[in-house]
Amino acid sequence: MLNNDITIEQIESWLRETDEQKLKQLWDKADAVRKANVGDAVHLRGLIEVSNYCVRQCTYCGLASDNKDMTRYRMNADEIFACAQEAASYGYGTVVMQAGEDYGIESQWLADIVKRIKDNLPLAVTLSMGERPFEDLQHWRSAGADRYLLRFETSDTKLYKLIHPPLPRQTTDRFEILHHLKQLGYETGSGVMIGIPGQTFTTLAKDIHTFRKYDMDMVGVGPYIANPLTPLEQNGLNHEIAAKDQVKNTEMMTYKVIALTRLVCPESNIPSTTALATINKKSGRELGLSRGANVVMPNVTPVEYRTKYEIYPGKACLNETAKQCQGCLAARIASIGRTIGTGYGSRN
Repeated sequence: MLNNDITIEQIESWLRETDEQKLKQLWDKADAVRKANVGDAVHLRGLIEVSNYCVRQCTYCGLASDNKDMTRYRMNADEIFACAQEAASYGYGTVVMQAGEDYGIESQWLADIVKRIKDNLPLAVTLSMGERPFEDLQHWRSAGADRYLLRFETSDTKLYKLIHPPLPRQTTDRFEILHHLKQLGYETGSGVMIGIPGQTFTTLAKDIHTFRKYDMDMVGVGPYIANPLTPLEQNGLNHEIAAKDQVKNTEMMTYKVIALTRLVCPESNIPSTTALATINKKSGRELGLSRGANVVMPNVTPVEYRTKYEIYPGKACLNETAKQCQGCLAARIASIGRTIGTGYGSRN
């Protein structure tokens, strides 16, 4: 069965599917649902990686605070605004300001940058700053921020605690934060990693069902790419928590999750991610776009900083300038018969 009412059990069955003809039915259905609900436009979001400082110690992430091998940076306001100007000059409808959970990014400082962009450039502003206090989220929304991204990473609470330990004397609930974001009027995005150690097929099916439950405006999914400098890889934790029914972090599994996410969230904006392009540099983005995705996030971070924002190694387009990325993506999108979107590209 391939419809919007697909159950958790049916989602899991499709995740396990290996028959090429049946999978073609999935790709075709996802592409048709994408076309009917969000059209042929591919919306480009200019990514600005504003800081690689982070207070968290997530076991899978190269930005974790206990990674002493990383050279840290934090862009200044003029550098960030210059990146936003460049994104606007290429016709991108959105900038996405992303960082680790960095409390060196003060609430008023970021609010001033958001307001400067909104007052001077024809851009939507998306923020991805981790688990910030409700007051910060409210402040940034009042300054003009349009969207907020906060991945819940996995709906399995036990696995979440293993890979994402809480700060001392602090307990947070990402689903509660997502609820607050919606209350504040943000377009709200979330997502998961595919194939992280400990993730079962049942867990991943529940993750996809959760996207529908919370009516996500944006959903980002991509393969888990191991970073050898993280506790998950260094301390053997990956083998310790690997599930008996472990999902593999493959390109094919990523396409399945994109397609199934499109079926359960027909109107959502779904990117064909950099992580997908990293494991298939030749055609990963194009195949993602052909199997349900409608967004790409070209990087407009200066190369000197981009190379330091190493959540995982070997990231696609790491040493390309923003101008080179813009030209490459335009050609790739045209090659599959799609058009580049205009405007903010908000959810319908």
